Amino acid sequence: MTLATDISIAKLNSPKLSDIFVQFLLIGAISFGGGIMAYERILLVENRKWLSADEFMAYLAISQTMPGLNSVNMAVLSGDHLRGALGALIATIGLILPGSLFVLGMGILYASASDHPLANLILIGIAAAASGLLAAITYRIGEDNWRHLKSLLIIVATFILMSIAKLSLPIVLLIMAPIAIYLYRPRQGV
Repeated sequence: MTLATDISIAKLNSPKLSDIFVQFLLIGAISFGGGIMAYERILLVENRKWLSADEFMAYLAISQTMPGLNSVNMAVLSGDHLRGALGALIATIGLILPGSLFVLGMGILYASASDHPLANLILIGIAAAASGLLAAITYRIGEDNWRHLKSLLIIVATFILMSIAKLSLPIVLLIMAPIAIYLYRPRQGV
């Protein structure tokens, strides 16, 4: 097969832009408070099989190094992978549109009722639910890592440095990245 044939086959198997938009719109509409990466994984890897599990993890790693929200970065990277620059734009718009409209509506509603005691109680409840959802999603995405002692030690040390020692993210990365690289370095003969 030639490169042109490979590209033609890839274009035939690529999803329609409208399908990308609708799928990312649904993710943006149903994910709330941090569960969005799990929904993206379910869409991209499990349901649609637009990405392999390894591709998803590679794009997740790249998205975490880029400025901005990981979920939006993931939409850009996966949309670009699927349909180029237009796919990236369509996936991003689909993902952020529902949340943007929701936040705009809630902002208008809160501005008109911010002095009501129930408003702050609702916000506290939403924050608690979002924290629980984020913890569950983190566990699901990194499920394989919880079984390895090296990974578990890195996770615990990072948590302690961030949450208990209250070090900033750049300092934690400067400490933990060399340790993780050393622990997972390629070894000859293994």
